[in-house]
Amino acid sequence: MAWQPDRSGLQQIIQLLKESQSPDTATQRAVQEKLEELNKYPDFNNYLIFVLTKLTTEDEPTRSLSGLILKNNVRAHFSKFPQEVIDFIKTECLGSIGDPSPLIRATIGILITTIANKGELTHWPQLLPHLCQRLDSEDYNVCEGAFGALQKICEDSAEILDSDALDRPLNIMIPKFLQFFKHSSPKIRAHAISCVNQFIIGRAQALMVHIDQFIENLFHLANDDDAEVRKNICRALVMLLEVRMDRLLPHMHSIIEYMLLRTQDPDETVALEACEFWLSLAEQPICKEVLSSYMERLVPILVRGMRYSEIDIILLKGDVEEDEMIPDREEDIRPRFHRSKTHHIKHDDGYGDDDDMSDDGLDDDDALSDWNLRKCSAAALDVLANVFREDLLPTLLPILKETLFHQDWEIKESGILVLGAIAEGCMTGMVPHLPELLPYLIGCLSDRKALVRSITCWTLSRYAHWVVQQPHEQYLKPLMTELLKRVLDANKRVQEAACSAFATLEEEACTELVPYLGFILETLVFAFSKYQHKNLLILYDAIGTLADSVGHHLNKPEYIKLLMPPLITKWNILKDEDKDLFPLLECLSSVATALQSGFLPYSEPVYKRCLSLVEQTLNQTIANTNHPDQFEPPDKDFMIVALDLLSGLAEGLEAHIENLVQNSNVLPLLYQCMQDPMPEVRQSSFALLGDLTKATFQHVRPFIGDFMPILGQNLNPEFISVCNNATWAIGEISIKMGESNSGSGISQGQEMKPFIQLVLTQLVQIINRPNTPKTLLENTAITIGRLGYVCPQDVAPMLQQFIRQWCVKRFIIFIVINLCFSAKLQFYRIKFNDFECSLNWQVQVATQFYRYHAVHHVSTTLTEMRITPESTGSPLLVKTRSLL
Repeated sequence: MAWQPDRSGLQQIIQLLKESQSPDTATQRAVQEKLEELNKYPDFNNYLIFVLTKLTTEDEPTRSLSGLILKNNVRAHFSKFPQEVIDFIKTECLGSIGDPSPLIRATIGILITTIANKGELTHWPQLLPHLCQRLDSEDYNVCEGAFGALQKICEDSAEILDSDALDRPLNIMIPKFLQFFKHSSPKIRAHAISCVNQFIIGRAQALMVHIDQFIENLFHLANDDDAEVRKNICRALVMLLEVRMDRLLPHMHSIIEYMLLRTQDPDETVALEACEFWLSLAEQPICKEVLSSYMERLVPILVRGMRYSEIDIILLKGDVEEDEMIPDREEDIRPRFHRSKTHHIKHDDGYGDDDDMSDDGLDDDDALSDWNLRKCSAAALDVLANVFREDLLPTLLPILKETLFHQDWEIKESGILVLGAIAEGCMTGMVPHLPELLPYLIGCLSDRKALVRSITCWTLSRYAHWVVQQPHEQYLKPLMTELLKRVLDANKRVQEAACSAFATLEEEACTELVPYLGFILETLVFAFSKYQHKNLLILYDAIGTLADSVGHHLNKPEYIKLLMPPLITKWNILKDEDKDLFPLLECLSSVATALQSGFLPYSEPVYKRCLSLVEQTLNQTIANTNHPDQFEPPDKDFMIVALDLLSGLAEGLEAHIENLVQNSNVLPLLYQCMQDPMPEVRQSSFALLGDLTKATFQHVRPFIGDFMPILGQNLNPEFISVCNNATWAIGEISIKMGESNSGSGISQGQEMKPFIQLVLTQLVQIINRPNTPKTLLENTAITIGRLGYVCPQDVAPMLQQFIRQWCVKRFIIFIVINLCFSAKLQFYRIKFNDFECSLNWQVQVATQFYRYHAVHHVSTTLTEMRITPESTGSPLLVKTRSLL
């Protein structure tokens, strides 16, 4: 006999469900406590499924809520459900899939896929055949309910559906779905397309077999009246661009025409999906070829899409010009994720780091947190500008002229956004226009509309690189002055945009800002008294970036007196568990490095608190590991930012940190951190180890035997930043080990010798690994060179395993400088000759020597390589002769 509820118990649960819909917080809390208590009873979940599927006399919101509570219980406690309860829930779900209510059908679909996600697809063999069979029902509700459940399963379990674990049900499901593309119901058509779409990116074989039929069906539905169908068609075509361009190419012109139309669709969700097409097409090699003739039509469409809609303006409170006195809501503050410190050897090669990230500026409207048409249109124009470059301007400049100077502020604002979006791709072509545009934009910083002022800040930041190359009086000073005024704007959105833009200007200008440091610091410090919670976090970033950009120029008593009191005040106010510590510690790390000895008066309390944060986190980790039911896992970001600030102190204070290290347990704590399973913790640990090695090696040296094996174990390029910092730390340790042996009676390299084989093989593997990032290659090259300098006899036998790769990658200089240094030059020269290096390559090596080392080493190298000015007439040798 099927399970039946107790009538009084059922009424109690129904009453709880109704009370849970009360807006009163106290009532909701009481209901939640009661529900948690009821979860102790095995058949409580039977009551919930009964209310959802059987109690048709109750209102739909109450029934749906019962199903959603059951869904949460499945997520949290499914493994504890008795088997008879599981079976009852499954039976009721399948039996009620065709409920007359769309809300109840959707809730049952969510519950089914939640159960499936708990691994039950393999233990519920009748689920997929039953749902597929129900698709053929003449009852619309049954068909739609089954399709809704299948769509959710396809979204959440695409990988297992295309695996042998379930005997590849897609072989049956895909052809079945394709049959419904021409169903009379638009909702069924939309479900069918959405189900198939889940398997495009994964290139499911069952779909690839029917790919032509799929595409043909999409084309058949191109002019469908239903917005959801059109949206799913656009989504499918965008994904097919990436995985089956070969099948789309014969129809590309028709597809482009269709997407031009759909990007202007009256339904914004459809327009957004269509706009994604241009982003995806821009990444394809054929983009310029197939899109060139359409740019005159596409560009105006994208520009129109970049305007704020009336709904956007309402959501952004665009009519509110002054809101600096309104406190921020906590939900408005985005979570912050700390980026651990990465070390590399700096050299003047004219290129930036591989992992530099530029702000796309499309988050100026962060209150609209979802990806929308405005953002997508701007991103599309940005990437297309990088494809078409100056060829875009004949179409775009007339549009810019019209929009930038338009009387309607919404159109003017979109024109300024356009100007920022094309900055990177069209910079060369825009340069002749910048002398006219920059003053206009600087003037727009004083516009009466806050949204115009905020987007102008971002657009100006996109041209900061050009600005700093011009005479200061012409653009830099006016821009800096007006941006700093906007930093103190009465509108919080403008404050945020100005702070971010000024941080970009700081990165571009660097020491060019030194003459204006007093004015800059006065403004930024005054902002501490104006800013609400959210913008304070951005202010920390602007100050930290300033410190990184001007470096030791910040170390003046008058600057320190301005800057440090507000930072230390915030430092003292924040508790150890406050996540606002993250940006503050990041800021202090940069400031400490820049101030050098100027940070000494503040160093001891900062140092001790950082150690305390590290120790607390380690203790919490141990407690959680030993007693996971009693202790929550700690947020290790606290430890990471503390380690990075300690690195900043060591880098800035140098030898002055010795007393702090001597009287603390930093090195035993560091030993624990270096073994943490979280890569970001190890990354910051190795950075700190390298900085302490440079600053106070006498205290690090006793721990080298413990540290080196751990460093060797972390030479894994799968974790690039961890590997990078471990490599860098090994190089710093090797140099210090070599220096410490000088004059000690111990042969140089003797102490380092036991560790060479722990690390050298992995380092050689890294430089021979294809597609290794530049920074890691540079650090690896330098570290191998340093090991060769300290322990030449141990490194020399492996030279032929890596020297050719460095020649190809043009990083040979780093090894040659170190390996050919001083008396070891002749030994390594023989290895080079054995390697049969070409004369031209030898000249290149010699030329690189001049760039990176003293002139007399170049002369020595040329002599040892038996190269004379008469031995070749190559351009490189001419260059070398002139240098010498």
